[in-house]
Amino acid sequence: MLDAYNRHIDYIRISVTDRCNFKCVYCMPPGGAKYVQQEDLLSFDDIIKICRALVKVGITKVKITGGEPFARKGVIPLIKAIKEMDGIQSVTATTNGYYLEQIVDDLVEAKIDGLNISLDTCNAQHFNQITTVDAYDRVMRGINKAIEASIPIKLNVVPIRELNMNQIIPIVAFAIKKSIILRFIELMPIGHGTMFTPVTSGEIQAMIQENFGTLQPIDKKLGNGPAKYYALEGFSGAIGFISAISNKFCFSCNRIRLTSSGFLKTCLHYNQGIHLKPYLDKGISEDELMTMIAHEIDQKPKDHGFHDKLTSNVEKKSMFQIGG
Repeated sequence: MLDAYNRHIDYIRISVTDRCNFKCVYCMPPGGAKYVQQEDLLSFDDIIKICRALVKVGITKVKITGGEPFARKGVIPLIKAIKEMDGIQSVTATTNGYYLEQIVDDLVEAKIDGLNISLDTCNAQHFNQITTVDAYDRVMRGINKAIEASIPIKLNVVPIRELNMNQIIPIVAFAIKKSIILRFIELMPIGHGTMFTPVTSGEIQAMIQENFGTLQPIDKKLGNGPAKYYALEGFSGAIGFISAISNKFCFSCNRIRLTSSGFLKTCLHYNQGIHLKPYLDKGISEDELMTMIAHEIDQKPKDHGFHDKLTSNVEKKSMFQIGG
């Protein structure tokens, strides 16, 4: 499926819940979050039906997200069902790692292709301050168990000037020790994230090179997303940078998103798209869904406007509501 700008759209991020058992200070509003009610969530049957339609328009890669996706019961059978669909090449998931220790074996059985695990610090006390949850040791046990089970892992870090700049070097050291892929994601000005100061990828790269040596570009892709990866001498993993703000990559965007309430979203920055749930409730066919999805992909914006002072069609929701 090509959009109007000749981009090959083959990847969707599907949020199964906006709920999360962590309350990370840069993501959740301090006054509490308003969540989607259970009856307004897409059912797993609806998600499977949408995925079948997505395959027909050329989607081959799926990432299950949240909130914390594993906070919703039944997600692993959903992963298995999507994984078994003809035309699907990979199914991965995001997680904060809280449930990981208990579900690693089930994820292996479901043949998941990889996990993106959020980890913004390697210090237990600092972890509690950022997430407001005393779960550092539990998350670390889950990460180690997933590594032992040979599930491909990428650690995701959001560098924020006010929160975790002193943790960049310890996190890199941890990734090197574990021989896993580490990614630094620039904070995007969405929702509660606008209250904090992002750090550019260039600044993080300079810190890493000062402490660990020269970063050597890796030419091949290491996943579905836009990260640019680098190697370090003596490190069998890789370090990636997702630089949506400082190095706009919209020209190569290959993704669309589906929120937990069924809103098909073609660009993270804008609120344009279409609510699929009302049509699903009325029994829309897979072919009709396919046509509707193809039309929305064709309307996908050329690029985001995070640097522009836009006042209309701008997304007001937070990342946990959209699908992280």
